[in-house]
Amino acid sequence: MGSSYKDPMLKVFSLNSNRDLAQDIAEHIGTTLGECTVATFSDGEIQINIEESVRGKDVYVVQSTSAPVNQHLMELLIMIDALKRASAKSINIVMPYYGYARQDRKARSREPITSKLIADLLETAGADRMITLDLHAPQIQGFFNVPIDHLQGVPILANHFEKMEFDDIIVVSPDHGGVTRARKMADYLKAPIGIIDKRRPRPNVSEVMNIVGNIEGKTAILIDDIIDTAGTITAAANALVENGAKEVYACCTHPVLSGPALQRINDSEIKELVVTNSIPLTEERKNGKVTELSVAPLIGEAITRVHELKSVSILFD
Repeated sequence: MGSSYKDPMLKVFSLNSNRDLAQDIAEHIGTTLGECTVATFSDGEIQINIEESVRGKDVYVVQSTSAPVNQHLMELLIMIDALKRASAKSINIVMPYYGYARQDRKARSREPITSKLIADLLETAGADRMITLDLHAPQIQGFFNVPIDHLQGVPILANHFEKMEFDDIIVVSPDHGGVTRARKMADYLKAPIGIIDKRRPRPNVSEVMNIVGNIEGKTAILIDDIIDTAGTITAAANALVENGAKEVYACCTHPVLSGPALQRINDSEIKELVVTNSIPLTEERKNGKVTELSVAPLIGEAITRVHELKSVSILFD
């Protein structure tokens, strides 16, 4: 879009989760971030002040619900309320990473469906639209009664590997749930797919079983939407090498990377882990194996298209 784009009716605000990404998005659109302050009282209560008029404006608030998840969620809810009371024309949530997305169904008795609760909270607060990236479960779109633009990270990740011009590659899903995602990337890279068939005895503990697909002598690219403790992806990478893969690369859209994740990645067979900046990486996480790609151009383009009432579906390809 370039810096010539200046629409006084469009405002982009950032809360505390992705300030650098929000800045990049604003630059891509050709605008500046709106002025607001987020303060915390000594007892932990959040106070937000919007320092400029938003009356009659289309407002886009950039906030991932990444760690600290509840802090960032509460900031967002309070910001939505502030915007609603300040007579914003529309309140559009730009949430590159949707926290609680893994709690999307009742897997056993008496479990909550927390991702639906989050959708209800955002709508009740006053959100008019959601722009998000690679939801853990696509059906979360149906938890909202407002429009959702569900952007895809696969093209950005695939583009990175395309430039590396590997000879013989296979795209591997670390579990059955991610096969659709792996198929999308495989289509981009014109490669076959493989699947790791695993059983998980209990949460955050993964057990690799067997590999579906011919990986012998190939460069394997593992793809997932979220890498959290990295147990699944590192076990998968090690299993691929043990079973004859030449080398293993891994990628994901959302680098949660909690607990032992970095140590596991460093100790594993993964040559490079490619992620997006949907969740900001701390300095220690930007280690030798992690490569970060920006989703700012994609999100900036989506915001511009939504604002100008143009089709967003072109960005899904």
